[in-house]
Amino acid sequence: MRDRLDPAIEDQIKTWRSYVSRREAIDGPDVDELEDHLRGQIDRLVASGLSADEAFLVAVKRLGGLDDLSREFAREHSDRLWKQLMFADEPRPSRAGGLTAALGLAVAAALAIKVPALFGLGFGEDADVYARFGALLVLPFLAGYFLVRRRASVRTVIAVAVPFVLAAVVMAVYPFAPGGATLMLAATHVAVALWLVTGIAYVGGRVTSSRARMDFIRFTGEWVVYLALIGLGGAVLIALTVGVFSAIGLDAGWFVEEWMVPCGIAGAVVIAGWLVEAKQSVIENIAPVLTKLFTPLFTLLLLAFIVAGFVQGDLVNGGDTTTFAQRDLLILFDVVLIVVVGLLLYAISAREPSAPPSWFERLQLLMVLAALVVDVMVLIAMVGRIAEFGASPNKLASLGLNVILLANLAGAAWLQLRFAMRRTTFERLERWQTGFLPVYLAWATVVVVVFPPAFAYV
Repeated sequence: MRDRLDPAIEDQIKTWRSYVSRREAIDGPDVDELEDHLRGQIDRLVASGLSADEAFLVAVKRLGGLDDLSREFAREHSDRLWKQLMFADEPRPSRAGGLTAALGLAVAAALAIKVPALFGLGFGEDADVYARFGALLVLPFLAGYFLVRRRASVRTVIAVAVPFVLAAVVMAVYPFAPGGATLMLAATHVAVALWLVTGIAYVGGRVTSSRARMDFIRFTGEWVVYLALIGLGGAVLIALTVGVFSAIGLDAGWFVEEWMVPCGIAGAVVIAGWLVEAKQSVIENIAPVLTKLFTPLFTLLLLAFIVAGFVQGDLVNGGDTTTFAQRDLLILFDVVLIVVVGLLLYAISAREPSAPPSWFERLQLLMVLAALVVDVMVLIAMVGRIAEFGASPNKLASLGLNVILLANLAGAAWLQLRFAMRRTTFERLERWQTGFLPVYLAWATVVVVVFPPAFAYV
């Protein structure tokens, strides 16, 4: 059970609950779910540095889109928010504690990534060590940051820690062939699995809540954006470092390669997480802008893929003689499909739930339908390659992912169509998308645990 808040805030939550309960269309379980989401928002806002009163008012403002009555409540009390922000008698709690914790954990992650160097292992011939343990050396610090900030229960800590321990055991014990396909598959999929486990820490253990899962999806999208921005800044810093030292006749290449890049990436993982947390008091976010910018572009890209596929023809024969059955191109298609699903999730996370369907939902439907056609084309080509050349770990892992993507996109297309026709609610579409997170976690676990022994670790 979630810890009770300050008595004054509990009274405000009771008042809000009474407002929502008057809506005949909302029954008791729905009110409970809304209250759970409200309390989760308050917890995160308080952890980011807001006072309890400010956190309550901002949380209600955000939740206002869920129903008219809650929105009315938000409007009625919004003036109090600005009074407390501008004329509070007591100073607001400093966010330095969150930044201090993030910086400390970022430094710890940067140092942890260099632990293999203590045993004479580096990024050259010994890169397999980082393939095995790269995610395990960094993600625990990000997960730990959220566990501390959420004041997680012992049960949640165990739920997060156990998968990390099991993953470490599997990656340490399995006798992977150096540079083998199963090692690379396990390395990428263990990172995906542990990222989703980190999501358990982010939502404070509320893994059954669709809203909490959507919060994590929103966090993931914004985390990627911040990480990319940090990466761009880091690239400039590296270029300046190399240039300055070269100008005085010194070679800084070894320092950049062995320290700046690995330590910078490890630390940026945690700092990007803190940046997302630090902006939670800002109601506006960049998700709507990004989704409206990239959705049309990716829709055009998918349509171009489809046209090119039919122009090329000979898709179903498989083998390397077919352009759309070439291995590298199939991998590229998979990456595009993953980005499309991510873009769809990010768009859903940024949308006002109570808003009626608009032209943008219809454009998303076109994007999803185009992605479905591309996915079917890729599956046909994959089956052709397996029939001609036999099964391999890479082919089966990709085939399984495409089947999951096909199911995900098919359901999303159907619900998106019904929503555009006003025959279903936006919440159903949201629940469908968030419900696939455990599916992706399960598939990633299968690839990490089952594939290596099934293919003799090669």
